[in-house]
Amino acid sequence: MNDRTTGSAPRRIFIDKQSPKAYHALVQTSEAVRATAADAGLDRTTVELLNLRVSQLNGCAYCLDVHTKAALRAGESPRRLGVLAAWRDTEMFTGTERAALALAEATTDPTNADAQESAYEAARQVLTEDQISAVIWVAVTINAFNRVSILSRHPVPPLREN
Repeated sequence: MNDRTTGSAPRRIFIDKQSPKAYHALVQTSEAVRATAADAGLDRTTVELLNLRVSQLNGCAYCLDVHTKAALRAGESPRRLGVLAAWRDTEMFTGTERAALALAEATTDPTNADAQESAYEAARQVLTEDQISAVIWVAVTINAFNRVSILSRHPVPPLREN
């Protein structure tokens, strides 16, 4: 459906701006989850890998942009970021990261009970209970942010020309 005056698609409501108290609560949750992950021994690069992988699965361009930059700032390598979508097919990720990625993927698609059970059991072999909880919270939180950005159609800022 097009806007009658401009012929362009109608602008979406930025629900983060429309309902700032709700969005602020989500940001506070994210901050608590980040602290929970750190307390559980998950480093910032692992958390950003989870944010990126879930955002890849959900197709959230805005969150992919934000968390790629955050991962690079945290010290993640461009090479590992480049193969993240195919993490199962490389040896570039640690056992902890692999278990966390599988669990985050299973959290993102809770309709696949077999994959969820398999990921959870694999995670129990490598991760502590605190880490399992933190990984699930990271995935739940980024899934929420993905939905906010996708449904609001948050734009990815253009690259700056040098």
